[in-house]
Amino acid sequence: MSRPKTAPLAWLLFGIAFVYLLLPLVAMLWASLTTPRGVTADAYVAVFSTPGFAEALLFSVRSGLITIVITTLLVVPTAYWVNLRMPRLRAVMEFFTLVPLVIPPILLTFGLIRFFNGTPLTNTGDGLYVLLIGGYVVISFPFFYRAIDAGLQAINLRVLTEAAQSLGAGWTTILFRVIFPNMLVAILNGSFITFAIVLGEFTISSLLSQPAFSPYMLDLSYREADQATALSIISFGFTWLIIVVISIVGSRRAGGARQIISR
Repeated sequence: MSRPKTAPLAWLLFGIAFVYLLLPLVAMLWASLTTPRGVTADAYVAVFSTPGFAEALLFSVRSGLITIVITTLLVVPTAYWVNLRMPRLRAVMEFFTLVPLVIPPILLTFGLIRFFNGTPLTNTGDGLYVLLIGGYVVISFPFFYRAIDAGLQAINLRVLTEAAQSLGAGWTTILFRVIFPNMLVAILNGSFITFAIVLGEFTISSLLSQPAFSPYMLDLSYREADQATALSIISFGFTWLIIVVISIVGSRRAGGARQIISR
């Protein structure tokens, strides 16, 4: 069978969209490389030696990893149980995923501060960090849940569960040795989105006076615009690197699944 030909209009629209998205990146790259002395990569070199860069990056990376772990342990078992035992509650879960999208982060942050005012969560630095992680979990919940829900729809939960139970596995064993391995790609997709949200989130970390990466970038843009632009390019490249890693892991998992089926 011959493959259907792509309409020229579709290629034209794709080209326009590609150029529209690519031009700002090219402009940012050029602005970060050009100085009155000519083309140089000094901004990229200076970024890594700027005071506070390593601390802010490590702070956000650590916060992102903690958020991913907490969100995974909360969402995966919940989504698994809802899809397996209470499918009618999927509509309720879909509603809950819309709530964080409707409530602006600034209202969420002020709500957390007012509700926990006068407690160790607002009177200590560690407490504010707990509030920060809680806020990150809430704003990343819609995206992580949808990634996990899509992954659960792609596998036969009931067959996998009944097969594991027939071999004597308990619920903890089923969850961590059957469901989690089969949901690896979905978990990676949700983790990437969560990590990107944490790395770029500004409102919650700024209002809670936390030394996160996004407030650091804003402060750097006031002092060194070329370094801030270079840092944006580096962040963009790091994001695409994560996407490539997820694609490679996903393709390997799919290839392994095809080999098992062929046997």
